[in-house]
Amino acid sequence: MTYLVDVSTLIALLWENHVHHSRVRAWEAGKKVAVCPITELGFLRISTQAFNASMKDARLALSTWLTNRNPQFLACDERVLAGLTAPAGGQTTDFYLAHLAEAHGMKFVTLDERVSHPAAFVVPT
Repeated sequence: MTYLVDVSTLIALLWENHVHHSRVRAWEAGKKVAVCPITELGFLRISTQAFNASMKDARLALSTWLTNRNPQFLACDERVLAGLTAPAGGQTTDFYLAHLAEAHGMKFVTLDERVSHPAAFVVPT
């Protein structure tokens, strides 16, 4: 099984000072993972805003991980309205990514236990 990582999971994976870094690292070992433009962009945005990383450092962290880990790259090739309707506006991106993962035979991995999409998988504690 391949897992499309969401932004929070990618941030926890790449930043050692993230509260869930160890949890995500332990889960991720030996798994097939994928990223898409939305998760890459979200990583850069959150890293520079919430983790006070410079854009240079955020890009370097992502680039290093992409080179070393070589995750599958998934294009955002599904229409926004093609999948299940998100229960609230704040979950539209999660539901889109879960649908994208499902359309490609993957699971959508997240730290958010509130994502109720059938393709969502929450990183275990």
